[in-house]
Amino acid sequence: MPDEVRREWFDKDYYQVLGVPKNASAAEIKKAYRKLAQQFHPDANPGNNDAEDRFKEVAAAYDVVGDEGTRSSYDQVREMSASGFGPGMSGPGARGAPAGPGAAGGWPGGFQAEVDLGDLLSGMFGGAARAGQRQARTQRGADLETDVRITFEEAMRGTTVPVRITGPATCRTCHGTGAAPGTSPVTCPRCGGAGQIAVNQGMFSMAQTCPRCRGNGMIVETPCPTCKGSGAERRTRSLNVKIPQGVKSGVTIKLAGRGEPGAAAAQPGDLYVRVSVEPDDVFGRRGDNLTVELPVSFAEAALGARVQVPTMNGPITLKVPSGTPTGKTFRLKGKGAPKKGGHGDLLVTVKVDVPQKLSRDEKRLLEELRETQKGSPRAKLGVA
Repeated sequence: MPDEVRREWFDKDYYQVLGVPKNASAAEIKKAYRKLAQQFHPDANPGNNDAEDRFKEVAAAYDVVGDEGTRSSYDQVREMSASGFGPGMSGPGARGAPAGPGAAGGWPGGFQAEVDLGDLLSGMFGGAARAGQRQARTQRGADLETDVRITFEEAMRGTTVPVRITGPATCRTCHGTGAAPGTSPVTCPRCGGAGQIAVNQGMFSMAQTCPRCRGNGMIVETPCPTCKGSGAERRTRSLNVKIPQGVKSGVTIKLAGRGEPGAAAAQPGDLYVRVSVEPDDVFGRRGDNLTVELPVSFAEAALGARVQVPTMNGPITLKVPSGTPTGKTFRLKGKGAPKKGGHGDLLVTVKVDVPQKLSRDEKRLLEELRETQKGSPRAKLGVA
């Protein structure tokens, strides 16, 4: 279990904030967060305070339900809240309070017991209900997305492409601390570096984000002149993205830690690079297999021939047996797209090329062939 249970968990429906159902998968939650973060990001809405507040709300929601351990604790707290437990209740064990939520505020059936809800939360979350045991959690940086387009050959062989990202980046003056050169952030005197403070709720205590340091646990007394204490500055970064060989169009490559910087030098977000592969004039693709259409003449198909077939590593010879029909597909093992542990296959489909124009000699020879042929190719259809 994570190290914190927050007061606002009782009131905030973070699934509703992200627009996902409670049983949403981790991938669905992440997708919803990234979409909303892009929509309401301050850079996309300059001067719009409502969008900035919405961005913070979305980030706070993802900070909770986007983490498997924290999400589990949050779900349990929400279930308790739905059952009547909450930061402002007078529950069992409170001095002078009814014994439980029965007819007179007591438990059904008149059951009475001394229960310390602080101990209950502590048992559920490994001490999470006690503010003195919490540690600060600074806000992780936002993830970024970008697109790159590469040729089919680059996708087959692998390549490195340059990417330019314009937006918040770690401040080059203070290196993300937010403090002016020669100074450093200091421990928050209000929370002692915990990032949270305990608020007495009568029978138990709940934690709230420290208003002095806003949950960072540290404060900047002398802000950096470049970033004004934020630890980030807006600039254009140039990155080289390595594209592995055999990459498929639509694949997303994750560059960990290359997204936006986190608050107060917290962990940065990630950069997601979507790859688009241009179609090729010669080759197609089916999974890890490549495809190619091979034109052959009528004589080559009828008599058989050895013909050249293009591959990604140069032409090779394919034996076309006599009587090969158009549409026949040959499989060349290991001549396809690169994949883990080897290569796919090359699927070669024969297409009998019918000439649009014939010379006098060609026409005469074909007429002689027609006269000597026995039977009709349409006989199986019951027609001549």
